[in-house]
Amino acid sequence: MYHFTLYLKGSFYIYMVASMDEAYINEIRKDFPILETKVREGVPLIYLDNAATTQKPRQVIDAISEYYLKYNANVHRGIHALSEIASEKYEDAHSKVAKFLNAKFSEIVFTKNTTEGLNLVAHGLRNLLSRGDEIVVTRMEHHSNLVPFQIVAKETGAVLKFIEMEDFEKLDLNSAEKVITDKTKLVSIPHMSNVLGTINPVKEIAQIAKEHDALMLVDGAQSVPHLKIDFKNLGIDFLSFSGHKMLAPMGIGGLVGREEVLANYEPLLYGGEMIRNVDYDIATWNDLPWKFEAGTPNVSGGIGLGVAVDYLQNIGMDKVHQIEYELTKYTLDRFEELDFVKVYGPDAEHRGGVVSFNVYNDSGQLIHPHDVSTLLDENGIAIRAGHHCAQPLMKSMHIPATNRISFYIYNTKAEVDRTIEVLKQIKDIFN
Repeated sequence: MYHFTLYLKGSFYIYMVASMDEAYINEIRKDFPILETKVREGVPLIYLDNAATTQKPRQVIDAISEYYLKYNANVHRGIHALSEIASEKYEDAHSKVAKFLNAKFSEIVFTKNTTEGLNLVAHGLRNLLSRGDEIVVTRMEHHSNLVPFQIVAKETGAVLKFIEMEDFEKLDLNSAEKVITDKTKLVSIPHMSNVLGTINPVKEIAQIAKEHDALMLVDGAQSVPHLKIDFKNLGIDFLSFSGHKMLAPMGIGGLVGREEVLANYEPLLYGGEMIRNVDYDIATWNDLPWKFEAGTPNVSGGIGLGVAVDYLQNIGMDKVHQIEYELTKYTLDRFEELDFVKVYGPDAEHRGGVVSFNVYNDSGQLIHPHDVSTLLDENGIAIRAGHHCAQPLMKSMHIPATNRISFYIYNTKAEVDRTIEVLKQIKDIFN
């Protein structure tokens, strides 16, 4: 039995817990209306697709509704009460994210998602590259952290190089030291793999990059929602993330960029809001971060992101990671009992709350992940099946796809047990 103390702060629950407790998780679950949903003719929902997107708490939903009900207006444009309230709330959201990630207000650029942030960096890189310069990424990239740099390399004559992996589990630091050279202009890596769950050594690789005067970009889509992130301490230049993977609505995310670097970077989009002065033949850009937020922004999404940050901070990111670690460790231990399941990636100590796996019948034949996912769905269990926007990695591993379970703060060990029970039934069906 675990002991915990409950504190109330506004509408949020803060717990101090010795270990994951079902009662503790059940209190969190009360904030997520969708988890009460019955799917497939009354079957209760088990949502294990959090790496794709997380569910939203009532606090975020209410904040978005309040914006549209009470002070819907454009920001930074109208000299009237609604616009002033909206502008204040929108800027306050930037401040919350800055504090959450230990960055400056001027370094927080709101984007649509991680992908837009990565493309913004790739776009600005064009002015820094010459033929023969190098861009370094890894063999475990999501397409969003690979394709933009493929395009930039082709357009500029730069060379795309790769940090290799050890046993398809973790990055090879010896490889990083070899491929990052004085010709390297940018190193871009995922903080946490969306397929393998691997938590990569960002600080160590950033140090190697700095030794060669290279910029360092981190794809934080899977890390910002799950780990305590200190932008300054990581020693990186850019960090991109998505709000919808951390309790916020879709269509909002952020790029954190060092002020000195962003000041010399060209915007991705041009138009209203991002300008300081415009004549018929010339324009100058606004201050940071507005220089990179052209046009009418996603005001409600930004406000929702700020409230999502409040929610996570009230729980505590150390506690978020603890919940996911215990779920991941429990899942990996349970999977070891199953001789028909193959798990990909490192042990629980070196991964986040992502478990990719495949299921085989007694003849050793792969049961296609789409079939597994479909049958799980018939039992109300939502997982991800496919290549997870990481086709090159799948080809390197010589598999067509995987099943992926991914956790967040409202998942339980009972949900893992039910999933394994259904996996056993699926294996029997395909025998």
